[in-house]
Amino acid sequence: MWSVLAVWLALSLLAGTGAEEMCGGPPAAPARSIPAPQLSPEERLSPHMPESLRCDACHAIAFQIEEQLRRAEGKVGRKVLSESDYVEVLERSCSQGWESYGVQELDGEKRLAGPGLPRQEPMSVMVMGGPWPGRLSKMCHSYVGERGEAQIYGAHRRGPAALRELLCHGEKGACASGKAGGPAPPKAMQNEL
Repeated sequence: MWSVLAVWLALSLLAGTGAEEMCGGPPAAPARSIPAPQLSPEERLSPHMPESLRCDACHAIAFQIEEQLRRAEGKVGRKVLSESDYVEVLERSCSQGWESYGVQELDGEKRLAGPGLPRQEPMSVMVMGGPWPGRLSKMCHSYVGERGEAQIYGAHRRGPAALRELLCHGEKGACASGKAGGPAPPKAMQNEL
Protein backbone atom coordinates (compact mmCIF):
# COMPACT_ATOMS: atom_id res chain seq x y z
CA MET A 1 0.00 0.00 0.00
CA TRP A 2 2.79 2.41 0.90
CA SER A 3 4.56 1.73 -2.38
CA VAL A 4 1.39 2.58 -4.36
CA LEU A 5 1.00 5.83 -2.41
CA ALA A 6 4.69 6.70 -2.95
CA VAL A 7 4.39 6.03 -6.71
CA TRP A 8 1.19 8.11 -6.92
CA LEU A 9 2.83 11.02 -5.02
CA ALA A 10 5.94 10.86 -7.20
CA LEU A 11 3.88 10.81 -10.43
CA SER A 12 1.68 13.67 -9.29
CA LEU A 13 4.73 15.81 -8.44
CA LEU A 14 6.33 15.01 -11.79
CA ALA A 15 3.10 15.85 -13.59
CA GLY A 16 2.97 19.26 -11.87
CA THR A 17 0.01 18.46 -9.66
CA GLY A 18 0.99 19.45 -6.13
CA ALA A 19 -0.08 17.34 -3.19
CA GLU A 20 -1.94 20.30 -1.71
CA GLU A 21 -4.28 20.42 -4.73
CA MET A 22 -5.02 16.73 -4.40
CA CYS A 23 -5.51 16.96 -0.64
CA GLY A 24 -8.10 19.73 -0.72
CA GLY A 25 -5.80 22.76 -0.57
CA PRO A 26 -7.04 26.12 -1.81
CA PRO A 27 -7.80 26.18 -5.53
CA ALA A 28 -5.58 28.29 -7.73
CA ALA A 29 -6.85 31.82 -8.28
CA PRO A 30 -8.28 32.30 -11.76
CA ALA A 31 -6.14 34.40 -14.06
CA ARG A 32 -7.56 37.87 -14.58
CA SER A 33 -6.73 40.18 -17.44
CA ILE A 34 -7.21 43.92 -17.03
CA PRO A 35 -6.84 45.93 -20.23
CA ALA A 36 -5.44 49.46 -20.30
CA PRO A 37 -7.86 52.25 -21.23
CA GLN A 38 -8.08 52.82 -24.97
CA LEU A 39 -7.39 56.53 -25.48
CA SER A 40 -8.88 58.53 -28.32
CA PRO A 41 -6.63 60.71 -30.52
CA GLU A 42 -7.73 63.78 -28.50
CA GLU A 43 -6.88 62.06 -25.21
CA ARG A 44 -3.46 61.02 -26.52
CA LEU A 45 -2.39 64.05 -28.57
CA SER A 46 -4.21 67.25 -27.63
CA PRO A 47 -2.33 69.72 -25.41
CA HIS A 48 -5.65 70.47 -23.64
CA MET A 49 -7.50 68.41 -21.05
CA PRO A 50 -10.35 66.52 -22.78
CA GLU A 51 -13.78 67.93 -21.88
CA SER A 52 -14.91 64.63 -20.34
CA LEU A 53 -12.03 64.74 -17.80
CA ARG A 54 -12.09 68.44 -16.87
CA CYS A 55 -14.29 68.05 -13.80
CA ASP A 56 -12.01 65.35 -12.38
CA ALA A 57 -8.98 67.51 -13.23
CA CYS A 58 -10.51 70.50 -11.47
CA HIS A 59 -11.10 68.47 -8.31
CA ALA A 60 -7.49 67.22 -8.43
CA ILE A 61 -6.23 70.80 -8.78
CA ALA A 62 -8.43 72.05 -5.92
CA PHE A 63 -7.15 69.19 -3.73
CA GLN A 64 -3.50 69.97 -4.49
CA ILE A 65 -3.95 73.72 -3.92
CA GLU A 66 -5.75 73.03 -0.63
CA GLU A 67 -2.99 70.63 0.52
CA GLN A 68 -0.17 73.04 -0.35
CA LEU A 69 -1.86 76.02 1.34
CA ARG A 70 -2.73 73.94 4.43
CA ARG A 71 0.91 72.79 4.76
CA ALA A 72 2.21 76.36 4.36
CA GLU A 73 -0.18 77.61 7.06
CA GLY A 74 0.88 74.74 9.32
CA LYS A 75 4.49 75.91 9.08
CA VAL A 76 3.51 79.34 10.41
CA GLY A 77 1.20 77.99 13.11
CA ARG A 78 -2.15 78.18 11.24
CA LYS A 79 -1.82 81.93 10.84
CA VAL A 80 -3.05 83.68 7.76
CA LEU A 81 -0.37 83.70 5.05
CA SER A 82 0.94 86.98 3.69
CA GLU A 83 0.10 87.80 0.09
CA SER A 84 3.63 87.04 -1.07
CA ASP A 85 3.54 83.68 0.74
CA TYR A 86 0.24 82.48 -0.72
CA VAL A 87 1.20 83.69 -4.21
CA GLU A 88 4.39 81.61 -3.94
CA VAL A 89 2.47 78.57 -2.66
CA LEU A 90 -0.05 78.80 -5.53
CA GLU A 91 2.77 79.05 -8.08
CA ARG A 92 4.46 76.02 -6.53
CA SER A 93 1.13 74.13 -6.49
CA CYS A 94 0.60 74.63 -10.21
CA SER A 95 4.23 73.98 -11.15
CA GLN A 96 4.51 70.67 -9.29
CA GLY A 97 5.08 67.45 -11.23
CA TRP A 98 1.51 66.03 -11.27
CA GLU A 99 2.98 62.58 -12.06
CA SER A 100 0.72 60.82 -9.56
CA TYR A 101 -2.31 61.41 -11.81
CA GLY A 102 -3.46 59.34 -14.75
CA VAL A 103 -6.50 57.88 -16.50
CA GLN A 104 -8.39 54.73 -15.54
CA GLU A 105 -11.37 53.15 -17.20
CA LEU A 106 -14.14 52.46 -14.67
CA ASP A 107 -17.35 50.81 -15.83
CA GLY A 108 -16.56 51.71 -19.43
CA GLU A 109 -15.95 55.39 -18.61
CA LYS A 110 -12.53 57.05 -18.54
CA ARG A 111 -11.82 58.94 -15.32
CA LEU A 112 -8.85 60.86 -14.02
CA ALA A 113 -7.40 59.13 -10.95
CA GLY A 114 -4.93 60.17 -8.28
CA PRO A 115 -4.73 61.91 -4.90
CA GLY A 116 -7.93 63.69 -3.88
CA LEU A 117 -10.12 61.93 -6.46
CA PRO A 118 -12.69 59.52 -5.02
CA ARG A 119 -13.39 57.09 -7.86
CA GLN A 120 -10.37 54.82 -8.01
CA GLU A 121 -10.42 51.13 -8.68
CA PRO A 122 -7.50 49.17 -7.20
CA MET A 123 -7.80 46.40 -9.82
CA SER A 124 -7.45 48.52 -12.94
CA VAL A 125 -4.73 49.84 -15.20
CA MET A 126 -3.95 53.54 -14.96
CA VAL A 127 -2.23 55.37 -17.82
CA MET A 128 0.10 57.89 -16.19
CA GLY A 129 2.65 60.39 -17.43
CA GLY A 130 2.47 61.47 -21.03
CA PRO A 131 0.30 64.55 -21.51
CA TRP A 132 -1.56 64.39 -18.17
CA PRO A 133 0.92 66.27 -15.91
CA GLY A 134 1.29 69.13 -18.42
CA ARG A 135 -2.45 69.41 -18.89
CA LEU A 136 -3.06 69.58 -15.13
CA SER A 137 -0.35 72.22 -14.66
CA LYS A 138 -1.75 74.29 -17.53
CA MET A 139 -5.28 74.12 -16.10
CA CYS A 140 -4.03 75.04 -12.62
CA HIS A 141 -2.19 78.12 -13.92
CA SER A 142 -5.31 79.05 -15.89
CA TYR A 143 -7.49 78.91 -12.77
CA VAL A 144 -5.05 81.04 -10.79
CA GLY A 145 -4.88 83.55 -13.64
CA GLU A 146 -8.66 83.72 -14.10
CA ARG A 147 -9.72 83.77 -10.44
CA GLY A 148 -6.72 85.53 -8.94
CA GLU A 149 -4.55 84.48 -6.03
CA ALA A 150 -6.46 86.54 -3.43
CA GLN A 151 -9.83 85.05 -4.37
CA ILE A 152 -8.43 81.50 -4.35
CA TYR A 153 -6.76 82.02 -0.97
CA GLY A 154 -9.97 83.54 0.44
CA ALA A 155 -11.92 80.47 -0.70
CA HIS A 156 -9.29 78.22 0.88
CA ARG A 157 -9.71 80.07 4.19
CA ARG A 158 -13.45 79.28 4.08
CA GLY A 159 -12.74 75.56 3.59
CA PRO A 160 -12.14 72.88 0.93
CA ALA A 161 -15.77 72.95 -0.22
CA ALA A 162 -15.56 76.70 -0.90
CA LEU A 163 -12.39 76.25 -2.93
CA ARG A 164 -13.94 73.44 -5.03
CA GLU A 165 -17.04 75.58 -5.50
CA LEU A 166 -14.96 78.54 -6.71
CA LEU A 167 -12.78 76.55 -9.09
CA CYS A 168 -15.01 73.74 -10.33
CA HIS A 169 -18.68 74.63 -9.98
CA GLY A 170 -20.88 77.55 -10.90
CA GLU A 171 -22.01 78.41 -14.39
CA LYS A 172 -18.47 78.54 -15.87
CA GLY A 173 -16.97 75.72 -13.79
CA ALA A 174 -15.69 72.48 -15.27
CA CYS A 175 -18.26 70.56 -13.19
CA ALA A 176 -21.24 72.83 -13.94
CA SER A 177 -24.45 70.95 -14.57
CA GLY A 178 -24.63 69.76 -18.13
CA LYS A 179 -20.83 69.56 -18.39
CA ALA A 180 -19.99 66.78 -15.96
CA GLY A 181 -22.54 64.17 -16.98
CA GLY A 182 -19.94 61.76 -18.30
CA PRO A 183 -17.95 61.81 -21.48
CA ALA A 184 -18.77 64.52 -23.96
CA PRO A 185 -20.52 63.41 -27.12
CA PRO A 186 -18.13 62.83 -30.01
CA LYS A 187 -17.37 65.97 -31.95
CA ALA A 188 -16.17 66.37 -35.49
CA MET A 189 -12.40 66.29 -35.56
CA GLN A 190 -10.85 69.72 -35.59
CA ASN A 191 -7.36 70.68 -36.58
CA GLU A 192 -6.17 71.73 -33.11
CA LEU A 193 -2.60 70.61 -33.46
